[in-house]
Amino acid sequence: MFWVLLLLLAWAFAGTACTRLCLAAVRAAALDADATTRTTADREHDLTLYEAAFLSGGPARVADVTLVSMARQRRLLLAHTGWATVVDPRGRDEIEQSVIGAIGPQGQSRIQPVRARAAGAESVRRLADRLERAGLAVPDGAGTTVAAAVRQVRAAALAVAALGVTALLLPVQTGTPRLLVGLWFALPLTLCLSCLVIARFEVHPYSRWASPAGLRLLGALTRKPAGDERSFLTSVAVRGIRAIGEPELRAAFTHRDQPWRE
Repeated sequence: MFWVLLLLLAWAFAGTACTRLCLAAVRAAALDADATTRTTADREHDLTLYEAAFLSGGPARVADVTLVSMARQRRLLLAHTGWATVVDPRGRDEIEQSVIGAIGPQGQSRIQPVRARAAGAESVRRLADRLERAGLAVPDGAGTTVAAAVRQVRAAALAVAALGVTALLLPVQTGTPRLLVGLWFALPLTLCLSCLVIARFEVHPYSRWASPAGLRLLGALTRKPAGDERSFLTSVAVRGIRAIGEPELRAAFTHRDQPWRE
């Protein structure tokens, strides 16, 4: 009866993941209700590029859009070889100052370390705090997000399927038809798939960073008409570096050094 142990393990995976998803969905709904009660952000708040970047991709996206913005203004040179060089050392806001500080006193640094240091800067943490207080960002440490919970349910579904196949491949045991074994494993698999379907229609889209109120503002931002430069930077803020059309500028972010090129 070894397959019974596999079945119990499958139920443990499915039950834990689906419970986590339900709790995350309830938490997200509570955050949205709280944001609606505490603020009129949906009607009055106009997202800045930094706020849109954080809600779309977190601290790393804020660093990316700042680098791109400064490069487009010729205040920062981003070489296709993966180096950032400061042209204008005067940052226009605290996040630009953080990026310049991340490059260092020599005025030149590899882009990847700059992105990491700028993403962890105090100015970005203050931005996150402001968005959390406005009810637009998911609070740090608030628990599982719906996006993470959905990923866990998907993993649980794959695990249940794998355990079911393993059970069916075990030597035939007297009195236990393979069809019955398959049906037992179909139950936790059905639970996982049902939760995924419900989450798809009830709480989609999911985001690691933005609350439901933040997602609504992001949707409104992308629908607003803007100038060419503003529209370009908005696309980078929302979609990331894949929205960069210039080959050399995109190469600056995607460049990876080979060991012998150091």
